[in-house]
Amino acid sequence: MAMGDKFVIVNGITSPEVSVDQVLEAAIGELEEVVIIGTHKDGKEYFASSIADGPNVNWMLDRAKKALIEIVDSGR
Repeated sequence: MAMGDKFVIVNGITSPEVSVDQVLEAAIGELEEVVIIGTHKDGKEYFASSIADGPNVNWMLDRAKKALIEIVDSGR
């Protein structure tokens, strides 16, 4: 795991893929705030957040995207 400011990135690429339940269970009791983006089994999009303020949710998403791009750029 690589630790960013407030982000923990797990090797940049998840391989092999892990189940949704495993990812969610690993986060229980570890997070102060959370944004969940996913897809239902029928293909419908899912979004939930513990943060009520839209701009703060967007800020978290942008920071996460930046961290992922930096992992790809650094070749980790």
